[in-house]
Amino acid sequence: MRVYVPLTLSGLAAAHGAGEVGPGPLTAYAVTPGLREWYVSDDIEELEYAALNRAAAASLRMIAGKPDEVRRRVVVAVDVPDGAAVADPDHGLSAASLGEVRIAVALPLAKAAAVHVDADEAEKDVAAAAAALGAADLGDDDAQFTVDGAGDHELLWFGVQEIPQLIG
Repeated sequence: MRVYVPLTLSGLAAAHGAGEVGPGPLTAYAVTPGLREWYVSDDIEELEYAALNRAAAASLRMIAGKPDEVRRRVVVAVDVPDGAAVADPDHGLSAASLGEVRIAVALPLAKAAAVHVDADEAEKDVAAAAAALGAADLGDDDAQFTVDGAGDHELLWFGVQEIPQLIG
């Protein structure tokens, strides 16, 4: 099963230094039954893209909580054994937790399939989205529009061997 672990650039640097994403338990995103039902698609690529975007939104929340963090969303895609990622059945169809899974242990960075990171030109929109997140959560439509603007930026794909250039 492929899981998408939300991080920040400093979190990616820490994972690179430790050789693993962790410690566990970790929150990640994957193609869960709830995500399948919500997205109404059988196309696995579309479903994985939806899980990736859920992880990117979680990365944005991490960034919003760290004023000194670089304003670029980061998601690490890792293949884990079936059963290693567990969805909470009590939150299965909750809009806030669609695709969310828990992983009990740290994940070796060597097992990562890819790293997805915002391009430099996304930083301004990601910064605005991070600043607007609280108001958007309270129902402010203009703030939600700003948060959604970060999602207009596609995350770029990088191989694990490129992490030193991303964090350097």
